[in-house]
Amino acid sequence: WIWPNARISVMGGEQAATVLAMVKREGIERKGGEWSAEEEAKSKKPILMKYEHEGHPLYSSARLWDDGIIDPAKTRDVLALSLSAALNAEIEDTRFGVFRM
Repeated sequence: WIWPNARISVMGGEQAATVLAMVKREGIERKGGEWSAEEEAKSKKPILMKYEHEGHPLYSSARLWDDGIIDPAKTRDVLALSLSAALNAEIEDTRFGVFRM
């Protein structure tokens, strides 16, 4: 489950854009080139937009990466219902590992 104000990312868009810009700048400077602050800002913009778009709860729920967006005020009710439903099925042994997305 995910709340409407949640974001799904390993790191924030600003942090990711800064790290990627730093790597790019160092590569350019290593080759003797120069990279202006304007070029850096231009490089960061699409990364920030991508993180904002792909980190949104609707993006993850649309891809079934979570069980849906819930009202934070109803979190206890949703969790109680989910746990109750999960406890009704018999748990069978499995022979496969953990699936990672």
